[in-house]
Amino acid sequence: MRLRDAATRWFDRWPVARQLKARDLLGRGATSASEKTQRLRPRTETADRVVRSVCPYCAVGCGQLVYVQNEQITQIEGDPDSPISRGRLCPKGSATRSLVTGERLSTVKYRRPHAREWEEIPLDRAMDMIADRIIETRRATWEDRDSRGRPLHRTLGFAHLGGATLDNEENYLLKKLYTALGALQIENQARI
Repeated sequence: MRLRDAATRWFDRWPVARQLKARDLLGRGATSASEKTQRLRPRTETADRVVRSVCPYCAVGCGQLVYVQNEQITQIEGDPDSPISRGRLCPKGSATRSLVTGERLSTVKYRRPHAREWEEIPLDRAMDMIADRIIETRRATWEDRDSRGRPLHRTLGFAHLGGATLDNEENYLLKKLYTALGALQIENQARI
């Protein structure tokens, strides 16, 4: 008898069995949610206040509702009153909370040339390696003048492809940096 009771309890935990017993064949009722799911509460429920903001990622300017509890951001959602986005956010805008609350990595995965394994190196060392390579590439590929003596002041040795996860200010500064370094191929993934 105990085996049958255990089997019945197991069967009742199975969502399809609950749907059949409750005649909820499309799974639209309470049978579609597990006990754990039913205990979940939205992060917006405990917010002390809601602050209106604008998504920082691209030039569209989608409206956001920022939910704050104890001066900490708990959730960011689209603002339905925004005439621009009408409550919708792209994946980057939906993940804006991680921009503010995410932990910044302090190490970088690096694989030496011809190596099979990755190693972790400090972020400062990785940044120095990148800077050294940019300086060396610029020095080796710099074109001061063309064949007719006209000034070029450029390098074709590296390019930059910005990411749409960067905000407008970061992309602006990157454009200025790569232009100052003499690069010509400067593009942003948001325009591609």
